[in-house]
Amino acid sequence: MSLKYSSTTADYLIWSDAMNLIRKLSRDGNYKMSLLMAMGCFTGLRISDILALRWRQILNKDEFCITEIKTGKQRTIRLNPQLQQHIRDCYEHISPIGINAPILISQKGTAFTIQRINIILKEIREKYRLKIKNFSCHSLRKTFGRQVYNMNSDNAELALIKLMELFNHSSVSITKRYLGLRQEEILQTYDCLSF
Repeated sequence: MSLKYSSTTADYLIWSDAMNLIRKLSRDGNYKMSLLMAMGCFTGLRISDILALRWRQILNKDEFCITEIKTGKQRTIRLNPQLQQHIRDCYEHISPIGINAPILISQKGTAFTIQRINIILKEIREKYRLKIKNFSCHSLRKTFGRQVYNMNSDNAELALIKLMELFNHSSVSITKRYLGLRQEEILQTYDCLSF
């Protein structure tokens, strides 16, 4: 947990590493964390919104609508067929008490806290030897953003505008800073100098 008024940093996972982690967690029987990773990486939702999801919202659905907790804004999320199948697989293995149950419940039967999820993610980083320095709940949202940007690099400005809208940022410059692109652009300035 971070101290009040302190700044924290979350890094993104390389997409292939994130997908491998989702598969490994599932293979190892950790379906809850596999589902958390998948929902974060494929939807870009904040952790507070993921923890508020109920099975009825996502199971056997092509898309779902939520009101974001932080912004109060409506958002429609589309679930691709691969994610839908992963959700079904996790549902079968997790065997929740019912369709109205939250998708992520601890072994004690209570809702996970964000702090607990962050502790679990740090344990996962160690166990699976992930190449990420600052791994937290927010890393999943950043992984989503980076992948959307990378997949649309031929039209980077359009990708940034889409992400700005999805993330509800007030400007493209905030989105660039959020994704770490601003710092990369600045550091590339040094690379173009030569003897």
